Amino acid sequence: MTAAGFDGVERRGLMFVLSSPSGAGKTTLSRLLLEREPGLKMSVSATTRLPRPGEVEGRDYFFVDKPRFETMVKQGELLEWATVFDNLYGTPRAPVEAALSAGQDVLFDIDWQGTQQLHQKASADVVRVFILPPSAADLEKRLHTRAQDSDEVIRGRMSRATHELSHWAEYDYIVINHSVDDAFAEVQSILKAERLKRERRTGLTEFVRNLQGQLEK
Repeated sequence: MTAAGFDGVERRGLMFVLSSPSGAGKTTLSRLLLEREPGLKMSVSATTRLPRPGEVEGRDYFFVDKPRFETMVKQGELLEWATVFDNLYGTPRAPVEAALSAGQDVLFDIDWQGTQQLHQKASADVVRVFILPPSAADLEKRLHTRAQDSDEVIRGRMSRATHELSHWAEYDYIVINHSVDDAFAEVQSILKAERLKRERRTGLTEFVRNLQGQLEK
């Protein structure tokens, strides 16, 4: 996708945010969006946490130490940042702003803290989607199925989920993830509709003017 958009009309890109309690499915939905939606790129966050098995530097995260991260904050290099489970996460500003100007959409897999900061700085560019699990039992089952964390960490994530859920009303859209296929269809529909919003289609005025000129001939 270029700045001209899919239909030939120039469009400013958007920041498409997916948030959820850990284990509710936002990472799976993010992967599916990236696989099936042209013109969408993943925002790569910087983090102070250690890499998990299979994670690649620059693809999954930029892994930095705490002093470097704090320097990025002080120098205004991050669009948003937050502390999650004793680690720091943040979004580098420059690549996101370049993508939006080029008409490319950027996908964010971040929590409510980062979402609040993005919305405060660029509300017109941000679309916020919160993913809910169908039940607490289902959420706990998914966390155990991932087999990435210890029982102690899982208990901590379940406890934190209560606080995360309290921010659901701050989001533009709510998707309940009963099944991955249905949740993906809903998220995909949201993205497609937001791409068509008049205020984001910067080339519409010129397009309509040209169309009127053709009709008047």
